[in-house]
Amino acid sequence: MAHNRILLAALLAVAACSGGDGTNPINNSGGVEDGSDTENEGGITSVDEMPPGTPLPKPNRAIVRREPEDDTNGFATGFAYNSDTDEFTVDNLAFDGDNTYSRDDVVGTLSTGATRYALYEGDSEVSDPVTGDPIGQFNYRALYGVSHNQMEDGRPTTEFAIVRTGSYVGYGYGGFIYQRNGSVTLPETGQANFNGEYAGLRDFEGKGGLEYVIGDMSVSIDFEDFNTGSGVAGYVENRRIFDQDGNDLTVEYINAFQTQYEGTYEALPVLRFVISDGVADANGEIIGQVDSNILTGAGEIQQVESGTYYAIVSGEPANEIVGVLTVESSHPAIEGVTVRETGGFILHRPAP
Repeated sequence: MAHNRILLAALLAVAACSGGDGTNPINNSGGVEDGSDTENEGGITSVDEMPPGTPLPKPNRAIVRREPEDDTNGFATGFAYNSDTDEFTVDNLAFDGDNTYSRDDVVGTLSTGATRYALYEGDSEVSDPVTGDPIGQFNYRALYGVSHNQMEDGRPTTEFAIVRTGSYVGYGYGGFIYQRNGSVTLPETGQANFNGEYAGLRDFEGKGGLEYVIGDMSVSIDFEDFNTGSGVAGYVENRRIFDQDGNDLTVEYINAFQTQYEGTYEALPVLRFVISDGVADANGEIIGQVDSNILTGAGEIQQVESGTYYAIVSGEPANEIVGVLTVESSHPAIEGVTVRETGGFILHRPAP
């Protein structure tokens, strides 16, 4: 199936197809099993809307999930990290060089703690092998998050990767993946709190370009209730937005919100998980809705962003969460432009 998108440069249409089933997990230090089973027994029923990946998840197995394929979403496959060269590989994205991404030489990381969120960039140019002519490539970035905790074989306990591009007027081709490389033992009683850093990529529908975002995140789980699955609360606070040169755009966005909503604000809106039953299952997988709201100058509560979060609990006992969330919103300063934020997180109990 082909999808035609308007490019910023040259205004040409690019046709793309899936190029495989897209189930490849992140390969790191010798590879990662995806925890899948070929038999139809022993699986525990999962949340219905879980994204593609491990077909029969179990709490004592690794689990891999990837972005559902839709229009330009979910096309990235073959995620792999080479620790010897500090390079990240992504397949199935046209005009991203030779599929090998090197560490971004302007903004190389979006984290400050022990859990690493590293930023990688695709080649800006390749050469025609016959003529030697330079061929400009698209503005792709890959964000790779890896836990500081390790399995017995040296692999990280959890990982995620997000790939987006700023070279389309609409959302460009990309994808994300998140995974637990081990097992989980979920408590049957009590509650737990997980904390850590949040980081992501922001692209646009209606204009080109990429932005980066960081923040502080916490997730609380009530393992006793609801009866249809644990209650889950989550918050992303203190978000800051940067352009690709590392310039802080946060104040510009806050000022735009003040103009749009006629209020006075000191920070960007807080992303909050929508509390609901049935969002978590016995395998440690969680999926639910996330949004943010703002209090207008007229005293009204206005929704700003909305989307979906995906997560997996890891550890024995449960001491870590990995996940990805996506939210969309209207650009506060540019009419007719939609902002999509795709953020990843690895949270710990307690925080490192």
